[in-house]
Amino acid sequence: MTKALDPRHHAPKGSGTGLLAVFGSTLFQLSGVFMLSPLMLVMLKEREVSTTLAGLFAATTWLGIFIVTPFASAITQRWGRRRAMWFASGVPLAAAIGFMATDHLGLWFALELLAGIAGGMRWVLAEAFIAEFSPPERLGRTMGMYATMVGLTFVIGPTLLAWTGSSGHAALGLVITLLTIGLLWTALIPPIAPPAEPDTAHAGPRGLWLAVQQHPILMLAGFIGGFFELGLASILPLYGLTLGMGASAAALMISVSGAGSTLVAIPVGMVADRFANPVQGRRTLMVAVAAMALVCAAALLAVVRLPWIVWPVVFLLGAAGSALYTLCMTDIGAREKGNQLVNSTAVLVLNYTLGGLVASGISGALIERSATVTFPLVLMLVAGLGLGTLLKEHRRQT
Repeated sequence: MTKALDPRHHAPKGSGTGLLAVFGSTLFQLSGVFMLSPLMLVMLKEREVSTTLAGLFAATTWLGIFIVTPFASAITQRWGRRRAMWFASGVPLAAAIGFMATDHLGLWFALELLAGIAGGMRWVLAEAFIAEFSPPERLGRTMGMYATMVGLTFVIGPTLLAWTGSSGHAALGLVITLLTIGLLWTALIPPIAPPAEPDTAHAGPRGLWLAVQQHPILMLAGFIGGFFELGLASILPLYGLTLGMGASAAALMISVSGAGSTLVAIPVGMVADRFANPVQGRRTLMVAVAAMALVCAAALLAVVRLPWIVWPVVFLLGAAGSALYTLCMTDIGAREKGNQLVNSTAVLVLNYTLGGLVASGISGALIERSATVTFPLVLMLVAGLGLGTLLKEHRRQT
């Protein structure tokens, strides 16, 4: 803990090349993945597969992430970070080739599960690499830039699919090309020198539990971030339709939330870097973001009288979720190194994903019960609990 705050802590040799390689690898990989995901759903529907089965296929990706994340640090410790990253980049490419080579539905599910496992490894490892390679004084900005780039891949992938169309092999061929380029970028990631002191961090579930104990407030903030960014985005069309919007306007709510998530990451990271006491500064920003989420959730109670208010609220809630995740990852990157960095990143990913699953799991029932009262009240409860806990911790440390 103290070593991460030591002014002698600097980015490792080759950090510029490392950052460029991780950014390039992730840009091409995720653009390919987010082009492949909707393409596979279209291909399943063309085979007249039921909507339920197609939904289970999409959920297989998240299952893979949940399977691998608790073991990411153990795998990394055994294979080494670069080799694990090669695995994370190579498996989606192999899966895409498999989708082109076979029509067997069972194999498609198996390949999608493997791709999800690789995706979970990439999620953890890429952010750990960013934290290792980034200059400490620009860590927040670098994390924000990375989060913004990831957000853009959600747009790039589907846009490329719309350009190529889903018929024939052109779309899969472009996916394979993107994933291949991403794999080549991965090969450019330089090795990280071993720490001067032995890395004694535990791997596997024990290491994850220790990370939770060391960063409980960050894990709570990560959960809330996933709740408002990942989870709400998935049910916004349903919320819009319940409010009486047309299908196009309801679907547009996802884009508005995504715009908030994408646009806020870099400014928040840059502000976090400018505090004289970065740790206290990041916690202050977390409190402010949680307060904003609470105010926005309360504003939804007025949506019946002021329908237009839903658009800025959706934008700001997406921004709040993204800001909390960016600040949490910046805080972890500033404090931890080596296996403990991988452990803490893995736990943050789990909590963020869990927050998203909880939000998407309960929001349908809440909207069905009352989209204008019960739903906002539960959002207020989540934001309020987060704000109270963060504020209490902030006051304890000042």
